Amino acid sequence: MHTVYFDSKVNDQVRRQRLYEGQLFVFSPRPSTIALCEFARELIEEAFEGLDPRKAQYSMPVEDFVKIVAPLKPRFIHHPRTKELIRNILIEFGCDLNTTYQDVPRLRNATSDGYLTSGVGYAFHPHRDTWYSAPLCQLNWWLPIYGIESENSMAFHPRYWSQPVQNESSSFNYYEYNKTGRKDAAKHIKSDTRKQPRPTEALELDPQVRVVCEPGGVVLFSGAHLHSTVPNTSGFTRYSIDFRTVNIEDVANQNGAPNVDSYPQGTSLRDFVRASDLAPVPAQILALYGEQDPDTDEGLVFKPDNIQLENTQPLPVRQTIVETVLVETEKAPVPTV
Repeated sequence: MHTVYFDSKVNDQVRRQRLYEGQLFVFSPRPSTIALCEFARELIEEAFEGLDPRKAQYSMPVEDFVKIVAPLKPRFIHHPRTKELIRNILIEFGCDLNTTYQDVPRLRNATSDGYLTSGVGYAFHPHRDTWYSAPLCQLNWWLPIYGIESENSMAFHPRYWSQPVQNESSSFNYYEYNKTGRKDAAKHIKSDTRKQPRPTEALELDPQVRVVCEPGGVVLFSGAHLHSTVPNTSGFTRYSIDFRTVNIEDVANQNGAPNVDSYPQGTSLRDFVRASDLAPVPAQILALYGEQDPDTDEGLVFKPDNIQLENTQPLPVRQTIVETVLVETEKAPVPTV
C-alpha cells in the first residue's frame, strides 16, 4: 500500500521512515520554499532577457535555448545565496542540521512537445536514483518554480517499489559519469548518447501517480522510487528544482529503502555535505560502503567547468525565516507519532 501524506506534521525521524517504506509526502508552499523559487525565477528571467521562459522555446532555435540554460544551471547551483536558501528549507522542515547532509540543488527544465529532450533538457526515462549510485537512504526534494499541470509533471510508478526491474545499473560507474557524462551535457542537443542506467525490460507504467502542487510546493520521496519525466504536452516549458538529503545516522546504520535491483559502481555520498557547516561525509562512514582512500579524486565529486558567478554576493542569513521557524517550533512542537 502506498500513501500520499499532505502537509504532514510528523517529525523528521518518522517522516524518513515512512519515506523508506515507499510513501510520498507533499507540502504546500512555505516561506523558505517560496524564497528559493523566487530567487530561481530571478535568475531564469534575467537569463532570458525579457522573454517568458515558459514560452521562449517558440522564439528561438533549440541551439540558442541551450546556450541560455547551460550556464544558467551551474550559476544557480553554486550561487552562495542558493546554499543559504536550502539551509532555510531544512530548518523549516524540522531537519537537524548536524545530522542532515545535503547535495547541491539542480535546476531542471522540461520543454514541451519534444523541443529539447537531451543534454541540459534531458527527459528522464523511468529510473531509480539508486541505479545512479545514490545511497538507499537518499531522500529527494522536488519543487516546481512556476505553475505545472499533470501534462508537465513527474510520474511515480508504485507497482515497482518492491518489484525488481531488469536494468543496466551494474554497468554504471558513477565516477566515470562525473568525469564525462555530466560535463558534456550541453553537447547533447538532438540526441543523448551518455551512458545512463535504463530498464532493459518493458515496463507497465500505469497505474502511475502524478502530483500537481503550487510553485514552491514540495514533493518529498525516496531515491529508490521508480519515477520518470512526464512527456510534456502542456505547451509550456517546466522549470523545477530538486535537491537530495541523507541523514548521517541512517547512512552509518545502513538504514533506508530496500534494495530490489540496484547494483552500480561507486557512491554519490561524497556529493553530500553537512547542512550545519558544509563538512563532508566522514571517511570512516564511506568505508562502510566499501570506499577506501582513493589514489586520485578525479570523478569522485562532480566539478562543472566554467561556473558563472559574476556579481554574486554571499547571502546574509535570512533571520526572518529562521527566527520565524524557531519561534513556531517552540510554540507548537512537532508531534511524534
